[in-house]
Amino acid sequence: MNYEDLIPVIGIIQNIIQTPGDCCNQMITINSPNGINNFTLSSNTTVVGSTRLRPGMPVAAFYDSSRPVPLIYPPQYQAELITPIRSEETVMLDFFRRNLISADRSLQLNLSRNTEILTLNGQRYSCPPGGNFLLVYYSATTRSIPPQTTPRKIIVLCSRP
Repeated sequence: MNYEDLIPVIGIIQNIIQTPGDCCNQMITINSPNGINNFTLSSNTTVVGSTRLRPGMPVAAFYDSSRPVPLIYPPQYQAELITPIRSEETVMLDFFRRNLISADRSLQLNLSRNTEILTLNGQRYSCPPGGNFLLVYYSATTRSIPPQTTPRKIIVLCSRP
């Protein structure tokens, strides 16, 4: 998967329905600050933690911006990756250099003993996380440039850009 092209939609799941005539796909409706978005979840969609999704759950759903989408309202995307998040929490997916500054220089990570570092399949990651695409869960940042945060959790997406 090309993580560079993934774009997040962060919001609350409003509805989950079975795709008519297809027992392996579901359609979820996410209410985000920018409006309603529909996502198709297929057997190829990665759900972090294999969490059972339900209405009312805050999530970040990522879609591939390089794939075509139908020009309909509300927008409808194929979900590539979806993760539950805590309320008042932000999630960021980007390539982080070895110094833990994101490629776009919009965030710097300060690790603590309490920062949980895992692989996408939930296993403990014991190497330095920099130099990889990271899915970072955090709540507060400093007002410095770049903003700094001590994340609650990091998921290392073990691939190179």
